[in-house]
Amino acid sequence: MGHAFEATDSAEVPASVDEVWEAIATGPGIDSWYMGRNEVRNGQVTMAFGAYRPTSEVTAWDPPKHFAHDSGKAGDGRFIAYEFLVEGRDHGSTVLRMVTSGFLPGDDWADEFEAMQLGGALFWRTLVEDLGHFAGRTAQPLTVFGPEVTDWDEAWRRLDDAIEAKLPGAVEYHRNSHTLGLRTENGMYRFLRGFHGPMIAAHHVFAGDESEQDWQLWLENTLGEQK
Repeated sequence: MGHAFEATDSAEVPASVDEVWEAIATGPGIDSWYMGRNEVRNGQVTMAFGAYRPTSEVTAWDPPKHFAHDSGKAGDGRFIAYEFLVEGRDHGSTVLRMVTSGFLPGDDWADEFEAMQLGGALFWRTLVEDLGHFAGRTAQPLTVFGPEVTDWDEAWRRLDDAIEAKLPGAVEYHRNSHTLGLRTENGMYRFLRGFHGPMIAAHHVFAGDESEQDWQLWLENTLGEQK
């Protein structure tokens, strides 16, 4: 059976068209808002996120107006595609549109689609925050896979209780049932419900000497053992 999908997000951001292009169409730019480590080279976009290492083919390249790439169709029809449209404004801001489309195969697509929608909302909001507060800068991505979670309500409660001490004064810019995004003057800090069980931290640090090892220990101490 399967499920085809398409969604469009749009925002006006206080960044130049060149700054927007750098964010959406270069490896360091994508590193600063998406997930994992990314590279745009030889007509391909590659990503490394834990053991997940997908490659997409660039299907539109018209700097600084139009950039698109897609995964290509697998044998079962699965694919995902991203298209970015950039339009400058006279007062120095830029309108960015992102179209996400694809196909999920099988009769059990619903849970994966929900996780994709909720995670995608976080990535879009992070891109808008990046262009609103860190335009022209690039971040170090930090990716941590925390302990297995058996009670997500309890996990989010523990996280909320501990986060103020870890990130005092952080601004919450996004939250839904699967994700949380926080911003400080030094970076953006995100927590995601992993599709197969762990809490994932996928941060973008613009200043400071934070490490994945530090965040790994913090997540383990915060979430601890769950019965």
